[in-house]
Amino acid sequence: MTEPLETARDNHFDDDPVSIALTKRIKGMKPGDRLPSERDLAIELGVSRTALRDRLAVLVGLGSLERQIGSGTYVAELRPQTLALALSLGLSSANLPIHALESVRIALERQAAIEACADPDPTLTGHMQKALDIMAVATTSVEMHKADRDFHQAMLRVSGNPALIFFADVLADTLSQSMAERSVRLREKHTEEGLCDLFIELHKPIYDSIMSGDEEKAVLAVEEHFDVVMLY
Repeated sequence: MTEPLETARDNHFDDDPVSIALTKRIKGMKPGDRLPSERDLAIELGVSRTALRDRLAVLVGLGSLERQIGSGTYVAELRPQTLALALSLGLSSANLPIHALESVRIALERQAAIEACADPDPTLTGHMQKALDIMAVATTSVEMHKADRDFHQAMLRVSGNPALIFFADVLADTLSQSMAERSVRLREKHTEEGLCDLFIELHKPIYDSIMSGDEEKAVLAVEEHFDVVMLY
């Protein structure tokens, strides 16, 4: 005898009726909202409490839900770090290299540059300029790479697109190992002074293009930046 919305065949959220029903229910809620009790939610969705408890545990593990002892289960605000962990684990299980995501990050930054040209916020572009100023006087590679990260984070925020910012943050965490390896290779190929010159050369055209509102030049500057970085 089979139950209405569940089978023992798998636990995959993309084709599991229990998971699909639960996901649809949660989509209508906001972070901080409390889910019904397991008993009431199982009745509402037409599933067994055992199957429901299993799927809830998966969502808690992914950071989508949060259990509070003695209070209940609540919808959590999904953070980039949480999704980055799930993405990293997924890549490992699929035997995909981390650097396979680099092209996705480049596409996000390319789009961010386009949207940043529309109406660049003076405060946020000020953070980009500050990062450039630090690159010009940095005395260590650590300072240089922090300024590099700050520049790109500021550019993403200038775009004003929360989705671009969120997914770029997810990929930044996931690609941290790949980025660290490139940093080592950069330090091996350049003196500290040479590294400063290189970073200014790679970042200033992006800033200038955004400030002038030239989308075509901004995209070209981003692509040229990554063409060089990807050589290391």
